[in-house]
Amino acid sequence: MRRALFFLLSPFLLFSSTLHLSLGANPSRINPLLATDSASGEISGWIFNGLVKFDKEAKIVGDLAESWEFKTPTRLVFHLRHGVTWHDGKPFTAHDVAYTFKLTRSAKLITPYTSDFRFVESVTARDDYTVEVVYKEPYYKALSIWMMGILPKHLWEKVEDPMTSELNRHPVGTGPYRLESLENSGDAILVANRDYFEHAPRIESIHYHFMPDPTTQFLMLKARKLDLGSLTPLQIKKQIDASFKEYYRIIRLPGRGYTYLGFNLKLDKFKDPKVREAIDLAIDKEELIKILFFSYAKVCRGPFMPHTFAYPDRLPPTSYDPKRAKRLLKDAGYDDKHPLEFTISTNANNTTRLYAAQIIQYQLGKVGIKVKIRAMEWQAFLNTVVTPRRFEVILLGWSLGLIPDAYALWHSDSDKLGGFNLVGFKNAEVDRLIEEAERTTDMEKVGRLYRKMFVEIAQERPYIFLYIPDSLTVVNRQITPIVPSIIGIMHNQIDWIKP
Repeated sequence: MRRALFFLLSPFLLFSSTLHLSLGANPSRINPLLATDSASGEISGWIFNGLVKFDKEAKIVGDLAESWEFKTPTRLVFHLRHGVTWHDGKPFTAHDVAYTFKLTRSAKLITPYTSDFRFVESVTARDDYTVEVVYKEPYYKALSIWMMGILPKHLWEKVEDPMTSELNRHPVGTGPYRLESLENSGDAILVANRDYFEHAPRIESIHYHFMPDPTTQFLMLKARKLDLGSLTPLQIKKQIDASFKEYYRIIRLPGRGYTYLGFNLKLDKFKDPKVREAIDLAIDKEELIKILFFSYAKVCRGPFMPHTFAYPDRLPPTSYDPKRAKRLLKDAGYDDKHPLEFTISTNANNTTRLYAAQIIQYQLGKVGIKVKIRAMEWQAFLNTVVTPRRFEVILLGWSLGLIPDAYALWHSDSDKLGGFNLVGFKNAEVDRLIEEAERTTDMEKVGRLYRKMFVEIAQERPYIFLYIPDSLTVVNRQITPIVPSIIGIMHNQIDWIKP
């Protein structure tokens, strides 16, 4: 009898723990169509599902879709899972998928993600569990764009303004967790969706502790108040002891994001390629990496992820040449009496970027460039500097995708409100390469075009590509099973057990 009772209760015994994480910024909109900042994107990832996703080997597998087939190069049919429900108990159907696509086309929705769907002619619910997608022409990302989270039609079709809807703060999804509470400049708590279609997460809740200061996060890790967090190279080298390593497992993975110095190319001073090249030659990236990261980073050479099909086999060596930088500045009309001056704007809650800005300020000062630094809280920075393009130079970062989409960052059409071409980059050859790559399903050809594009962008220098930090994650050793992969460690989180 006691044994039978144990097995009856054991599924619920797994719902007794909390995963403690940190959040560096206040999420703006928890909506997969509007989550353009990392905090919103991270929380949205727990709440919403796409039709497909990456597995731990970075292969595309089904999520809300059970299977799919290309009837023709321009006609894709998804067969959806049966029995999936929204967090409010309503059934998920093909009509939600068709509606979500319709919403991406709404003039009321301002989002850069609409560019992913620009080749989609139509999305039709053939029945409750069959979705047909027709493309205007073959598209290399025809399948991968459906990793975007799907929204519930029965709630969103009643919304007048999707940009200001309360659903952006009180989201309803199909994901493994649902949002229980979200405070302004405060903590976020998610609880397990016990009806999740794969299986209920083994960890009952996720508590995000709002910590805009990375130092606070580190102190919380040292106090064993967080289960997972990121460390800086300095912290790993100098600031943790044996007891820390006994409690946390340290996982080092190749970085999937880069930091860059981006020019406002609408300003006359940065339209001159000599000026951009001079700034590039005056920045000693190896010294930057040595000071900031010890050996835990590598020089970024361009816009796409190393070791992927989009990365060139050979690139010219990086160069640090302050003498040539001075000559180029003189050719461009700048000297000691009339120095080049500009302000670097960045977000204040990223300590590493602040240090990077100060080192760059010092390095550029050695060739006569006068730099000021402006650092702001993230949301204020996003809303008053980045989005309206009120900057001279920005110090920011982008993630590196396994399947890159050059259109969103580098096509001239993305230089618009809500677009990610923040610097106003316009290059007819890059536009042509992007458009040709998009119109083929031959991935070898796509790779050739992207490698040419990589070189063209790197030589044009709309950004100064700085560095790719390694990913340094620590995880509570009590949590199992942790399976590191190219996509990180969270891919199997619903299987994690925390005693």
